[in-house]
Amino acid sequence: MGQMDVARLNPTEIRIFITALLGDVHALEQMLATGMIESGQRRIGCEQEMFLVDRENRPFPVAIELLERLDDPDFATELGRFNLETGVEPRQFEGDCLSQTEEELRSKLARVRAAIHEMHGEVVLTGILPTLRTSDLGLDNLTPKQRYRGLNEAMSELSGGAFEFRLRGADELILRHDSVMLEACCTSFQVHYQADPDNVVNLYNIAQAVTAPVLAAGVNSPLLFGRRLWMETRIPLFQQAIDTRRGSSSLRERSSRVSFGHRWMKRSVVELFQEDIARFRVLLGTTANDDSLRALQQGAIPTLKALQVHNGTIYRWNRICYGLTDGKPHLRIENRVLPAGPTVLDEVANAAFFWGLMSGMPRLYPDITQVLAFDDAQLNFIAAAQSGLRARFTWIGRRTLTAQQLILDELLPIARDGLSTAGVRREDITRYLGVIEARVAQERTGADWLLQSLADVPPERRYRAWADLTAETIERQWTDPCGIHEWDPAGRTGHRGMNTHKFRVEEAMTTDLVTVDAEESIDLVANLMEWNRVRHVPVEDHQGRLVGLVSTFEVLGHRNRRQDEDGAPSPVRSVMNPTPLTVAPDTALTDAVSLMRARQADCLLVVKDDHLVGLVTERDILGVLADLLHDTDGDAVPGADGR
Repeated sequence: MGQMDVARLNPTEIRIFITALLGDVHALEQMLATGMIESGQRRIGCEQEMFLVDRENRPFPVAIELLERLDDPDFATELGRFNLETGVEPRQFEGDCLSQTEEELRSKLARVRAAIHEMHGEVVLTGILPTLRTSDLGLDNLTPKQRYRGLNEAMSELSGGAFEFRLRGADELILRHDSVMLEACCTSFQVHYQADPDNVVNLYNIAQAVTAPVLAAGVNSPLLFGRRLWMETRIPLFQQAIDTRRGSSSLRERSSRVSFGHRWMKRSVVELFQEDIARFRVLLGTTANDDSLRALQQGAIPTLKALQVHNGTIYRWNRICYGLTDGKPHLRIENRVLPAGPTVLDEVANAAFFWGLMSGMPRLYPDITQVLAFDDAQLNFIAAAQSGLRARFTWIGRRTLTAQQLILDELLPIARDGLSTAGVRREDITRYLGVIEARVAQERTGADWLLQSLADVPPERRYRAWADLTAETIERQWTDPCGIHEWDPAGRTGHRGMNTHKFRVEEAMTTDLVTVDAEESIDLVANLMEWNRVRHVPVEDHQGRLVGLVSTFEVLGHRNRRQDEDGAPSPVRSVMNPTPLTVAPDTALTDAVSLMRARQADCLLVVKDDHLVGLVTERDILGVLADLLHDTDGDAVPGADGR
């Protein structure tokens, strides 16, 4: 888990830190050359991230207070105050290691749940929380640690402006955000596999090769801010959430700090660290730097602290980690692609699939780079994130296979053999890989379950389904012993009893708007209202800034004055209201109702940073409140007509 004793440094401190960083790289080279890195041990481990939610299944920013209750160093903060992380003790890759991992995870999660229940909250395991709103991602929900403050300041400074996110799936999302808090939307289940120094290069390349099919079998994050996007939206979201690159007129290549990589590893793991130092500036550091080369000369084992700190700000989907176990230095491969959830059983099954492949593939492919092109491995990874089990992969021998074919026909037998060769208990192999086999055969991943549960929900009701999905996920996560492949689609509870004061305008507003320019004709507005059955048309300038509003009243009031003095059609600016009522997206619905009643308005324009982001009418709000309080039959509440 991430080190907390780091911060932004001044220029002098950065130079000192870089000196220590370079020393760590040279020290690692020496340790590899002289056989100091532990060999002959195979250990596995994992890290569990989670969301904290309140009684309404909203993000619950109480991580600091929860940690005080737990009073246990095995639990740690994450970027958002509604996230938490814990780790599982490394254990030998043999015997009942899989069931022991599951048991330890359940025990630690039970402790967290017991503590947060006292605070009237709950824990949910999911890649992206369906009930997240953009208003949850303000800096007030940034965990108050210098590591996170420093990261946000450094990233924002490098980006030179807001972070931009663009993604298209079944729906499309285009978003600008002013901090790195978009990263807090993502929680993962990270798995570790210790590697011997003499085979770590091929093992790392194998991890890259198998990441796509492992991800395809475990996708669980298709939803973000009410949009249906990629099957594993965490992948592009995390990359773009901290991407400091900006477009330019040149073709210069720039690397993202979150990446799959650029090529196969060739000779040494040191190559990755050298590449990361060359490509990425130091963002955070520590003033308590060690002299690793001197430590080696004195016969001590260095911690390579500077290298670990810098490595913690480079987010490769598979990365090499250096660590000490019982005073002995080792190398391990950390796979970061898997999402949290949907159940602990599913998570351990995903990990078993990965670990089995890491054990079984090297015996078949002593050099994976000779039989699979790196570009194919990278494109497979993108396809898996986009399409899950419906992805098509280019595999060894330049064969094109569906993810389902590849996993069922080729990779599961290799994983079984790999686990068996490692000495893993037979009943555990059957249990966990059986979950993968059933899930893949039925095409029922966590992402599939979420999307199928939403299949019959009309667009105007989807925001009300997010909390239903979250509530049902929580209930089944902690009470149902089976995996996601045995879950039926979620039902619709209607949210009776929810606290309506916690609902925001952004959950009721329409974002699919018809707008006009101030210089366009009134006749156009009249026709747009008739064609789209709306009563309000916002007016924007060419930069998307709100400049006015035209309603049916203004159009009807000027029906006899359709031309200006020179005989041309009258412009919209001649009839529009230049100062319409506006609210921010995070305005409480109840406050919006009060404002509309006080001003006798039937429409509010939703604005953020002077730009129009939505529109909400009294009928929208009444429909939401009626649905929350009284909906028992699942019928749609009208709200689109008469806007």
